[in-house]
Amino acid sequence: VQLQASGGGLVQAGASLRLSCAASGRTFMLGWFRQAPGKEREFLASIRSSDGTTDYAQSVKGRFTVSRDNAKNTVYLQMDPLKPEDTAKYYCAATVTPAPPLSLLTHSQASAGMDYWGKGTQVTVSS
Repeated sequence: VQLQASGGGLVQAGASLRLSCAASGRTFMLGWFRQAPGKEREFLASIRSSDGTTDYAQSVKGRFTVSRDNAKNTVYLQMDPLKPEDTAKYYCAATVTPAPPLSLLTHSQASAGMDYWGKGTQVTVSS
């Protein structure tokens, strides 16, 4: 499975961004994570490939929305409104076997459970 994240950039606080993750191959779940300098990698949202079931970290629920386009094998993360503390490198990741809801795990457990990772895309939010 190969993953390619895109859509990052430099925006002002209050703006929105939509990240994309193009996946090749069959997956069970695609997830979005982020990592800011000096901080651990943080789970944000995931979507199940089979039925579109979504799962969110409490910290982004209501501001971030994960969705998918099966025809394009692409998953999206809509982020609105963005805050300066959202500045980080954003990664998409995939599992190919069933996994529990990532929001029930610690961030490190959630990260460790992913089978494949994309290279990440930088999001910088200025105040």
